[in-house]
Amino acid sequence: MAIGLAAALAILAGGGLDELAGQVRRAFAAGRYVEAREAAERAVASFGGEAGAWMLRGSLREALGEYAEAAADFSQAIERQPGSADLHNRRGAAWFKAEKIEASLADFDRAIELDPAQEPHHWQRGIAQYYAGRYAAGVRQFALHRQVNPDDVENAVWHFLCQARAGGFASARKALIPVTGDARVPMAEIHRLFAGRAKPEEVLAAAATGPAAQRTAQLFYAHLYVGLFQEAAGDPAQAREHLARAVREHRVNHYMWDVARVHLERMAR
Repeated sequence: MAIGLAAALAILAGGGLDELAGQVRRAFAAGRYVEAREAAERAVASFGGEAGAWMLRGSLREALGEYAEAAADFSQAIERQPGSADLHNRRGAAWFKAEKIEASLADFDRAIELDPAQEPHHWQRGIAQYYAGRYAAGVRQFALHRQVNPDDVENAVWHFLCQARAGGFASARKALIPVTGDARVPMAEIHRLFAGRAKPEEVLAAAATGPAAQRTAQLFYAHLYVGLFQEAAGDPAQAREHLARAVREHRVNHYMWDVARVHLERMAR
């Protein structure tokens, strides 16, 4: 599944690209993006025959928000290592962030063909299936993910959203996956919202509590899932308002922020 820049660079450690990967990591962390780009370009120039050089530059481009360019670099890496499930997942994540949903889903499907053991873990594939309009497939994917991650409210919510598209809001509520072990704030309130036992304001109030350092993430997830709930319940205006607040006011360094951004941009069109 999708991994961040630091994790991608760690994969390269120990090889001929190690020093350049370190330079990219240090420059990026310090906000010296020109320097990071220059080091990544040197990696491609010096080690272009290796998949890792293209993965390095692609990972940097993805971290900088250049998603189509990142996907192009991951394509170069795949040419050199066509049997890599990880590289297909990397490109699939970049394609999703670039709003190329079908291309993203094709890569996620290929990654699972190459490594079938990862299928139950692949919640990103389920989200791509939702945006591709393959709602029944999404229902199956999130039901499968429950087997390896039973205490995840987000999984239950995406299962609900796919079921609501496939069979209606009432059927989704009846089929809502029970979750009791997700301790993240405000996941308990989000689950009750989708179950019909809480109101949006209760979710937002819960998210506004606790240490200040945690509130950005809490409020991001609160607005994201309140927005998705309002859309499923037939209130697109409220949905847009909450998704816009999630994206613009409470940015988090996580794949789900890009999901919120993609959703908001698709609503605008």
